[in-house]
Amino acid sequence: MSAIPEKIQADWDPRSDIVLSDQIKAYDKMRQRCPVAYSDYLGWSLFRHGDVVRALDDYHVFSSAVSSHLSVPSGMDPPRHTAYRRLIERHFEHGRVEAFEPRCRSISANLVSGLKRGVEIDLVTRLAQRFAIRIQCAFLGWPDSLHEPLLAWVRRNHEATLAKDTGAMAAIALEFDGYIGELLEARRQSGPAAPDDVTTSLLQEWIDDRRLSHDEIVSILRNWTVGELGTITACVGILGHHLAQNQELQQKLREDLSLLPTAIDEILRLHPPLISNRRVTTRSVEIGGRRIAAGERITLMWASANRDEAIFGDPDEVRFDRDPERNLLYGRGIHVCPGAQLARLELRVLMEEFLKGTRQIAPVPAQQAVCAVYPAGGFSALPLFVI
Repeated sequence: MSAIPEKIQADWDPRSDIVLSDQIKAYDKMRQRCPVAYSDYLGWSLFRHGDVVRALDDYHVFSSAVSSHLSVPSGMDPPRHTAYRRLIERHFEHGRVEAFEPRCRSISANLVSGLKRGVEIDLVTRLAQRFAIRIQCAFLGWPDSLHEPLLAWVRRNHEATLAKDTGAMAAIALEFDGYIGELLEARRQSGPAAPDDVTTSLLQEWIDDRRLSHDEIVSILRNWTVGELGTITACVGILGHHLAQNQELQQKLREDLSLLPTAIDEILRLHPPLISNRRVTTRSVEIGGRRIAAGERITLMWASANRDEAIFGDPDEVRFDRDPERNLLYGRGIHVCPGAQLARLELRVLMEEFLKGTRQIAPVPAQQAVCAVYPAGGFSALPLFVI
C-alpha cells in the first residue's frame, strides 16, 4: 500500500484581505520573506526574477499544458506548440501591425476627444475599456455590435475565474463560442465575399496537412480576445494613473513624445497589467531551496519578478536606461507574447493622442483609485480630472 502524501503547509493566503488590498505591496514582501511559496489556491508561487526566468526557459520541466481545455498555443509545449505558434505569428507580422496604425490612431483620437473636460471621470470605463474593445474588434474585423456583449463576457469570465467556479466558467466559455461561431459561419456563408480580415484568414489556415478545426480557431480567438481586452484595459488605467500621480514625468512626455515607448514599458514593469501565469512541473525539481514534486501547479508572479531589486534596484523608479531584455512585461522564451508589437503600437498611439489632446491629467482630491484584484492587474475604477 502506497503512503498518502503529506499535505504541504501553506506559506501564505493569496486571497486574504491584506494581500488583495494591495497586491503589489504584498508580493514585494513575499519576494523578501518567502520567494518560493506554497498556497492551496495557487500551488507554488515564484516571486523572484531569476526563478521565473528559469521556469520560462525550461519548458521541459515547467510545462504550459495546465488546462484540460484546448488552449492554442499558450497551453501547449513543443513539439505540438511549434507549428501553431508559427501559424499565429504570421498574423502579427510587422507589415500588418504597421498598417493598423492609422485605424488605431483614428479610434484613439475619437475616444480622447469625447472625454469630458474639467469634471471627474472614471478613466477605466470612459477610456480604457472602450479603447480595448474597439481596438480588438477593429484588428480582428469584428462588428461594433459585439462591443458591449464582449465587455460583459470578459467581466463575467474574470469573476468566475476568481471564484474558481468551474460550472460558470464552462457556461461562459460556451457563450463565447457562440459569438465566435456566428462570426465564422457568416464568413463561411459569404465565401469569396467574406471580409478580408484576421478572422477570415484563420478559416484558410492549415496545420500540418489539414485545415484548422472550428475548435482550434475558437481557442485562438478566445485567447486573443481575453488577453487583449483584459491587459489593454489594465495598461491604459495604469498609465493614466501613473501620469496623474507624477506630473513632472507627464510634462516631460508631453514635451518629447519619442520617450513614450520606453516610458510605457517601464511604467508597466513597475505596475504590471498581468499578475501571473501558470505552469505545471513534469518532474521533481528544486527551486529556491524548495523541493517541488512532479505534477505540482506553478504560478509565475510577473507582478513580483518585474520588481525584483536584485535586477532593477529601486523597483518604483522610472528609468529610461534599463536593459529591455530583463523586462518580462510580454513574457519570455517560446511563449513570449506574439502580439507584443501590436500592443506596444496600440498603447503608444493612444498615449500620444491622450497627451496631445489634453493639457493635464490630474488625480481627483480625496478620491481613491480602486485596485483590481487577482488575477487582474491595474484598476477597477480610476477617478481622474482631464483638462
